Amino acid sequence: MFQKALYTLFFILLINITSCQTEKQPDAQQIVDQAIEVHGGEHFLKSAISFEFRDRQYRALRNGGVFVYSRTFTDSTGHEVRDVWRNSGFTRTINGVEVELPEEKQKAYTASVNSVIYFALLPYALNDDAVRKEYLGGATIKGEPYSKVRITFAQEGGGEGYQDVYVYWFHQQRHTMDYLAYSFQENDGGTRFREAINPRTVGGILFQDYNNYTLKDETIPLEAYDQAFEAGKMEKVSEVVLEDFEVKELEGL
Repeated sequence: MFQKALYTLFFILLINITSCQTEKQPDAQQIVDQAIEVHGGEHFLKSAISFEFRDRQYRALRNGGVFVYSRTFTDSTGHEVRDVWRNSGFTRTINGVEVELPEEKQKAYTASVNSVIYFALLPYALNDDAVRKEYLGGATIKGEPYSKVRITFAQEGGGEGYQDVYVYWFHQQRHTMDYLAYSFQENDGGTRFREAINPRTVGGILFQDYNNYTLKDETIPLEAYDQAFEAGKMEKVSEVVLEDFEVKELEGL
């Protein structure tokens, strides 16, 4: 009788332990939500954000579901080029005159504008409808604790790069997005690992630059890039430096 009661007690304890472990399993959505809040939260929702990247002026205006993304630069002939992507589509003007472009170029220029602004405003876009999140476990980088989250995209609404895969490392205590890795299909494909540097807050939004790394060993999976980085296997290929940030809150768009 005593032995039976002991087995019953052991079984109950095992269930409780398993239940606690299940409850403590981090949730990918919660991790992303915490990061968005720390990086700017509601400041992302209704704002006009401008910055410079590699001698081009970028601007992102958002008001709920309405957006206008643009870049302005001077081409090799001295003409002012302005690319604008909004809900209604893409347009290019040269010296203020709209020019017609084939669909292929419209897609390429749209992707180019979106890519720069997407990275500049991370992790804001990680709650878009097409985003799929998966918790991959914990990690330690430079002695700091991180939660690792994989991001993939549904084909519908996922844009031209819906097949790309991202892995993000969020600090478990500060909730900042300090590292990311991604694979891409364009230009014969490849992978990158980015280390966030130079964090600064402008208009309530946390912006960061990045050290950009590549890994020649194609056998190492994307989710193990933190280990490759710790082991010194990464090769730095560039720095992503964003300058002259300005943030203005909008009442309407």
